[in-house]
Amino acid sequence: MLDDKRLRFVIGHYGSGKTEFSINYAVKLAKMGKKVALADLDVVNLYFRSREKAESLEKLGIKVISSSIRATAVDIPAISAEIVVPMQDTSYEAVIDVGGDPAGARTLGRYEEYFIDGKYDMFFVLNANRPETQTVEKAIEYLRKIEDTARAKVTGIVNNTHMLKSTTVEDVLKGQGLAQKVSEKVDVPIKYISAIERVAKELPKDLEGEIFPMTLYMREDWMI
Repeated sequence: MLDDKRLRFVIGHYGSGKTEFSINYAVKLAKMGKKVALADLDVVNLYFRSREKAESLEKLGIKVISSSIRATAVDIPAISAEIVVPMQDTSYEAVIDVGGDPAGARTLGRYEEYFIDGKYDMFFVLNANRPETQTVEKAIEYLRKIEDTARAKVTGIVNNTHMLKSTTVEDVLKGQGLAQKVSEKVDVPIKYISAIERVAKELPKDLEGEIFPMTLYMREDWMI
């Protein structure tokens, strides 16, 4: 994590786990004593968004930026002007959770002035269990479409192949095989292999990418 760029954009298909990864990443930075901002740019999906955990995240010292509409019973695709704060203020370590498809990534494209080569990372969260990204061809097509609409380039792949709380080591290794093939085709490294903590402990240590244990912040205890 320490060698990642200050601005980190997280993209991926619905159900890939990009929001869970974004939250875990922000929490790990905060626990390292960093000044962290987590921005929710997902104006497409109505469910499982980082803004839902704003209160608990702010208790950890994380600045959460989301909709400019402050109302629990209203869901309007309005982005707060504060989104530019962590992009401009270099004292922040920024994690930006982007909408989960090419249309959602278009929102990110409006901030292209901050996409300076070598000054940001864009992580493509890949879940091999999602139908739309379960083959090399489909995954690359999806990655390229998001790059085009976001006007930024993917710099790292995150293998986050999961079955929620039922995830096994075999699930992760299946995803690692896909991630390696995508990585070779697009010439982008695998940066992280994310998995729930009990599975992360059992993964081989010689895999490409950093093993990234995760807590399921977005899954309530009663959820499977």
